Amino acid sequence: MSSQKPESKFDYQPHPHIEARKARREPKADSGLANDVPKSPNARIGLTITKGVGTMWAAYAFCALSLVSLPQIIAKGDPVQIVAWIAQTFLQLVLLPIIIVGQNIQASSAEKRAILTYEDAAAVLDEAVKIQKHLDHQDKSLEHLITRLEELEAKIQAK
Repeated sequence: MSSQKPESKFDYQPHPHIEARKARREPKADSGLANDVPKSPNARIGLTITKGVGTMWAAYAFCALSLVSLPQIIAKGDPVQIVAWIAQTFLQLVLLPIIIVGQNIQASSAEKRAILTYEDAAAVLDEAVKIQKHLDHQDKSLEHLITRLEELEAKIQAK
Protein backbone atom coordinates (compact mmCIF):
# COMPACT_ATOMS: atom_id res chain seq x y z
CA MET A 1 0.00 0.00 0.00
CA SER A 2 1.36 3.42 -0.98
CA SER A 3 1.46 6.09 1.70
CA GLN A 4 3.21 8.67 -0.47
CA LYS A 5 1.08 11.58 -1.69
CA PRO A 6 1.04 11.94 -5.47
CA GLU A 7 1.76 15.23 -7.17
CA SER A 8 -1.19 17.32 -8.30
CA LYS A 9 -2.09 17.17 -11.99
CA PHE A 10 -3.04 20.86 -11.94
CA ASP A 11 -0.22 23.31 -12.53
CA TYR A 12 -1.09 26.82 -11.39
CA GLN A 13 0.30 29.46 -13.75
CA PRO A 14 -0.21 33.04 -12.50
CA HIS A 15 -1.17 35.59 -15.12
CA PRO A 16 1.94 37.51 -16.34
CA HIS A 17 0.28 40.82 -15.46
CA ILE A 18 0.39 39.94 -11.76
CA GLU A 19 4.18 39.96 -11.45
CA ALA A 20 4.51 42.94 -13.80
CA ARG A 21 2.06 44.90 -11.66
CA LYS A 22 3.92 44.00 -8.47
CA ALA A 23 7.19 45.16 -10.03
CA ARG A 24 5.71 48.53 -11.04
CA ARG A 25 3.66 49.17 -7.92
CA GLU A 26 4.99 50.96 -4.88
CA PRO A 27 4.33 49.44 -1.43
CA LYS A 28 1.73 52.08 -0.56
CA ALA A 29 -0.76 52.78 -3.33
CA ASP A 30 -0.82 56.54 -2.82
CA SER A 31 2.87 57.15 -2.07
CA GLY A 32 3.71 57.84 -5.71
CA LEU A 33 0.94 60.37 -6.08
CA ALA A 34 2.35 62.80 -3.54
CA ASN A 35 5.73 62.83 -5.30
CA ASP A 36 4.33 63.49 -8.77
CA VAL A 37 6.11 66.80 -9.49
CA PRO A 38 6.02 68.38 -12.96
CA LYS A 39 9.38 68.14 -14.73
CA SER A 40 9.36 71.09 -17.11
CA PRO A 41 9.47 74.74 -15.99
CA ASN A 42 6.26 75.51 -17.89
CA ALA A 43 4.44 72.67 -16.16
CA ARG A 44 5.68 73.87 -12.76
CA ILE A 45 4.57 77.45 -13.50
CA GLY A 46 1.18 76.23 -14.71
CA LEU A 47 0.69 74.05 -11.63
CA THR A 48 1.68 76.90 -9.30
CA ILE A 49 -0.74 79.33 -10.96
CA THR A 50 -3.54 76.74 -11.01
CA LYS A 51 -3.01 76.00 -7.31
CA GLY A 52 -3.03 79.73 -6.53
CA VAL A 53 -6.08 80.59 -8.62
CA GLY A 54 -7.93 77.45 -7.52
CA THR A 55 -8.64 78.68 -4.00
CA MET A 56 -11.59 80.38 -2.40
CA TRP A 57 -9.26 83.24 -1.40
CA ALA A 58 -8.62 83.89 -5.09
CA ALA A 59 -12.40 83.90 -5.65
CA TYR A 60 -12.81 86.50 -2.88
CA ALA A 61 -9.98 88.62 -4.32
CA PHE A 62 -11.43 88.45 -7.84
CA CYS A 63 -14.85 89.36 -6.48
CA ALA A 64 -13.36 92.45 -4.82
CA LEU A 65 -11.45 93.30 -8.01
CA SER A 66 -14.56 93.05 -10.15
CA LEU A 67 -16.55 95.25 -7.76
CA VAL A 68 -14.09 98.12 -8.35
CA SER A 69 -15.64 98.87 -11.75
CA LEU A 70 -19.27 98.25 -10.68
CA PRO A 71 -20.07 101.83 -9.53
CA GLN A 72 -18.92 103.28 -12.86
CA ILE A 73 -21.05 100.77 -14.83
CA ILE A 74 -24.13 101.48 -12.68
CA ALA A 75 -23.58 105.25 -13.05
CA LYS A 76 -23.76 104.91 -16.83
CA GLY A 77 -27.12 103.16 -16.47
CA ASP A 78 -26.78 101.24 -19.74
CA PRO A 79 -28.44 97.81 -19.27
CA VAL A 80 -26.23 96.27 -21.97
CA GLN A 81 -23.07 97.34 -20.14
CA ILE A 82 -24.46 96.10 -16.81
CA VAL A 83 -25.20 92.66 -18.33
CA ALA A 84 -21.78 92.68 -20.01
CA TRP A 85 -20.12 93.53 -16.68
CA ILE A 86 -21.97 90.68 -14.92
CA ALA A 87 -21.16 88.14 -17.66
CA GLN A 88 -17.68 89.21 -18.69
CA THR A 89 -16.26 90.55 -15.46
CA PHE A 90 -17.99 89.26 -12.38
CA LEU A 91 -19.00 85.74 -13.42
CA GLN A 92 -15.79 84.94 -15.25
CA LEU A 93 -13.48 86.28 -12.56
CA VAL A 94 -15.35 84.81 -9.60
CA LEU A 95 -16.56 81.50 -11.02
CA LEU A 96 -13.16 80.43 -12.40
CA PRO A 97 -11.48 79.85 -9.03
CA ILE A 98 -14.66 78.37 -7.54
CA ILE A 99 -14.89 75.85 -10.39
CA ILE A 100 -11.21 74.94 -9.94
CA VAL A 101 -11.80 74.40 -6.19
CA GLY A 102 -14.72 72.10 -7.00
CA GLN A 103 -12.70 70.20 -9.58
CA ASN A 104 -9.85 69.75 -7.10
CA ILE A 105 -12.27 68.32 -4.54
CA GLN A 106 -13.76 65.96 -7.14
CA ALA A 107 -10.31 64.89 -8.35
CA SER A 108 -9.19 64.20 -4.79
CA SER A 109 -12.28 62.06 -4.17
CA ALA A 110 -11.78 60.19 -7.44
CA GLU A 111 -8.13 59.60 -6.56
CA LYS A 112 -9.09 58.17 -3.17
CA ARG A 113 -11.69 55.90 -4.81
CA ALA A 114 -9.13 54.72 -7.37
CA ILE A 115 -6.64 53.90 -4.62
CA LEU A 116 -9.29 51.99 -2.66
CA THR A 117 -10.32 50.12 -5.81
CA TYR A 118 -6.70 49.18 -6.45
CA GLU A 119 -6.25 48.00 -2.86
CA ASP A 120 -9.49 45.99 -3.10
CA ALA A 121 -8.35 44.38 -6.35
CA ALA A 122 -4.96 43.53 -4.83
CA ALA A 123 -6.70 41.95 -1.83
CA VAL A 124 -9.01 39.93 -4.09
CA LEU A 125 -6.01 38.79 -6.11
CA ASP A 126 -4.20 37.70 -2.95
CA GLU A 127 -7.29 35.82 -1.78
CA ALA A 128 -7.59 34.11 -5.17
CA VAL A 129 -3.98 32.92 -4.93
CA LYS A 130 -4.67 31.55 -1.43
CA ILE A 131 -7.78 29.76 -2.71
CA GLN A 132 -5.72 28.31 -5.55
CA LYS A 133 -3.15 26.97 -3.09
CA HIS A 134 -5.93 25.51 -0.96
CA LEU A 135 -7.48 23.81 -4.00
CA ASP A 136 -4.07 22.48 -5.02
CA HIS A 137 -3.66 20.96 -1.54
CA GLN A 138 -7.12 19.41 -1.80
CA ASP A 139 -6.29 18.01 -5.26
CA LYS A 140 -3.20 16.32 -3.86
CA SER A 141 -5.16 14.89 -0.93
CA LEU A 142 -7.91 13.60 -3.23
CA GLU A 143 -5.40 12.07 -5.61
CA HIS A 144 -3.71 10.35 -2.65
CA LEU A 145 -7.06 8.97 -1.47
CA ILE A 146 -7.93 7.76 -4.99
CA THR A 147 -4.58 6.01 -5.30
CA ARG A 148 -5.06 4.30 -1.92
CA LEU A 149 -8.61 3.30 -2.86
CA GLU A 150 -7.41 1.82 -6.16
CA GLU A 151 -4.73 -0.12 -4.27
CA LEU A 152 -7.32 -1.45 -1.83
CA GLU A 153 -9.65 -2.44 -4.68
CA ALA A 154 -6.78 -4.23 -6.37
CA LYS A 155 -6.03 -6.15 -3.15
CA ILE A 156 -9.71 -7.10 -2.69
CA GLN A 157 -9.95 -8.30 -6.29
CA ALA A 158 -6.74 -10.27 -5.92
CA LYS A 159 -8.19 -12.30 -3.01
